[in-house]
This record gives sequence, structure tokens and C-alpha cells, in this order.
Amino acid sequence: MTGKELIIKALNNEELPRVPWVPYTGVQIGTLKGYSATELLQDADKLYECLVEAEKQYAPDGMPVVFDLQIEAEVLGCNLKWADDSPPTVSAHPLSDDATVPTKMPGKNEGRIGMVLDVMKRFRKAAPDTALYGLSCGPFTLASHLRSTNIFMDMYDNPEYVSALLEYCTDVFLTMADYYIEAGMDILAPVDPLISQISPDAFKQFMSKPYKRLFNILRERGVKSSFFVCGDATKNLNLMCETEPDCLGIDENIDLAAARKVTDAHNVVISGNIQLTVVMLLGNQRDSMKAAIEKIDAMGTKNFILAPGCDMPYNTPAENVIGVAQAVQDPESARKLVEGYVRDDLDIEVEMPDYASLDHAMIEVLTIDSATCAACGYMKAAADDMIAEFGDKVEIVERKITKPENIARLGKLGVANLPTICINGEVKFISIIPNREELKSAVNAAL
Repeated sequence: MTGKELIIKALNNEELPRVPWVPYTGVQIGTLKGYSATELLQDADKLYECLVEAEKQYAPDGMPVVFDLQIEAEVLGCNLKWADDSPPTVSAHPLSDDATVPTKMPGKNEGRIGMVLDVMKRFRKAAPDTALYGLSCGPFTLASHLRSTNIFMDMYDNPEYVSALLEYCTDVFLTMADYYIEAGMDILAPVDPLISQISPDAFKQFMSKPYKRLFNILRERGVKSSFFVCGDATKNLNLMCETEPDCLGIDENIDLAAARKVTDAHNVVISGNIQLTVVMLLGNQRDSMKAAIEKIDAMGTKNFILAPGCDMPYNTPAENVIGVAQAVQDPESARKLVEGYVRDDLDIEVEMPDYASLDHAMIEVLTIDSATCAACGYMKAAADDMIAEFGDKVEIVERKITKPENIARLGKLGVANLPTICINGEVKFISIIPNREELKSAVNAAL
């Protein structure tokens, strides 16, 4: 059975001979050939070269061709800030001061779309036995790219506008889906990190209708779907399942076994959720192999696809990804290799601020990395907005868990989920991006 057949059977809710494996090959594959993220995402030949190498080294059953949630936003007028070790981030939002709904749909040859379609077609021929994922920016995250953090106030002040903007962004996704289906993609996946940052009531009001329409149309077009969310979306999992995707992709913020109970109740496949930083980036090959075996043994061979929690950090060692692949292909041998293995704890001394002596409000934004995680980026942006409100009375500090010392900080602050905002050492907002008035109130209380 080919990897593609295995993935399709998984998405048809069939019992399988082994667990399927989908590495979220984002900018990390650039390291296989020595290319920066900027080079990888702007050069078709380099992207294709790295995809071929990743397919050879990582033995995937399925994999995305590109993991960049800014492709559509760039075409629709967002300015991007580029980096060597992460996808670009949106640095300017065309609708931030203009609450209108655009009508423009992205064209096949606009921005980097033509490059991506070219690579998809070439890689489809090179990897006929691999299930290929066409990832696009989900409607809510795209709306946020266009409107900025203002969209969180709009949900209270102008809900009709938010609904109209989300309908437009859903149409943008479906336009991209048509291009990707034509290019040979097997699974279409809206990646919508900001879904984790809203309440169930907000999901019902704004997301249920457009997402149900989206998945119904994909089903009519004969392709499988996967609804991918970052952050602690536990509160919204049942509602996400009710929109009828074939699969839910979740990250390490969510308890996989508990989420499985929800997805099984709807006969939806679940995919995830090997820890990106602690295991894949900062661990070794045995750590990755052990994490994979634990999930394989816990989840079984039906309605489960093994994957990292999200796209892998740029500097993730290739041998760690290979370790997961080895565990998938030969679980018995992997079990023997990791039997009795216990990882050394990260023993890091970290000096915490003297919060009681501060003469200002310290807003600490604890993130995976605001440059790579959209939910983290918008929570950081919400915090940065407080500079305009309070000036030097506030200090904004980002604590990325890509740095080992910040993992220690999480423990000392009692933070279990990301992104989170702490003010003067107190946890204030966990996996919920506050609107401007909520955050101003919390800062005023601290001051």
C-alpha cells in the first residue's frame, strides 16, 4: 500500500496496517540544501529541490508542498516582513483603517501563486505515491491579516462586517482550492491558527456557517479536507467537528487523547501532535522516536494520522524527523531502541524579574514564536498596541519557547498553553487574544 493510499484510507475512516505519517514540512526543509526560508519560499527550483530531498529522507505518507499562510495575504495587499529562519509575517494590513469587504480574488499568476502551482505540478509527478496537502490560510486568520487585531473589536462592535469579511475570505480559500486541486493536491487544508483564540459563542456566530460551506464544497469537488488549528482550541473542537471536515489537525496545546473522544464521536480523523520545540527542535533522535511510539501506541491505527504539532521550526535537526519516520515504518525496532530511555530534564537556571519592584507594567507574551505562529503573532501585536496607549509605563517582552530558558520560565509562571499573556508575573490571557479594551483594563489594574 502506498503512502497516498494509506492517507486516503485513513480519511475514509478505515482500519490500517500501520499509522500514517505526515511531517509538516515548512521552512525546515530549506536546511536540507542550505537555503534560507526567504530563498525557499521565493524560488520554485529551490523549493522543489528541497521537497524531493525531504520526501527521500523523511519517508512521508503525506506532506504539504508549502506551509506559508501569507501567500494569499500578499496578493490581497498585505505587506510582508521576510526572515531567514521563518515564513514571512504580515507587517501592514490594508483594511486596518478601512472596514470594507474587498471583491478581488487572487489570480493564478499573482504574487507567488504561480510559483507554488508550478512546484505542486512538478512535485506531483515526482512523488505519485505520496498524498499531497494543499495548505491555505484559513478564513479567520486571513481576515485578521487584512483587518489586523481590529477584527477582535469588530466582533463586538460590527458583527455584520465580520461575517461579510469571513464570507469573502472563505471565497478566497475556495478560489485557491480550485487552483490546488487542478495542480494535483489530494487534501485541501485551511490552516486557521486564530480559531483557538476565540470563544465557542464567537465560533458559532462567525465560523460555523462559512466553514460548513467550505467543507461541503470541497466534498462536492471530490477532495479530502483537513481543518488545522494551532493553540489550545479544546473549547472549540466539538464545533469544529460539526463543520464536517474529514480531519482535524491539532498542536501540542491540546490533550490528544481527550480530543480523540470528541473527533471519534463525529467520525472525524485526528492528526497531531508531536511537540515541536521540546521534542523536535531541542530534543535528540531518541526523544523524537519515543514521542512517536507513545502516540502510535496510544492512538491505534484507525482515525489517526501522526504529525508534528505544526510546521517544524527551521532549525529542527533532520535526524529528529527521520527518527519519527523510523518509528512509523518499524515500530517494533523503535520500541526496543527507546525502551527504558528517559530524557534528561532541562536543568536551566533562569532569573525572573522582580515583579514586586517594577515601576511599570511588564507584559510578557509567551509564544511558540510570533514570527512563525499566527496566533502568537497577533497576541504579540495586541500587546504592542499598549505602547500607543501607555507609552513608557509598559514594557513588552516576548518569551519564545524556541529558547530553552523560556521553557523554564513557563514552569515558573505556571503557564501550560501558548500563546499566553502575563502582566507583572500574573497569567492574564491564555489562548485568547484580548481586544484592546480588555488588555487596557488589565494593564490599568497592574499599574
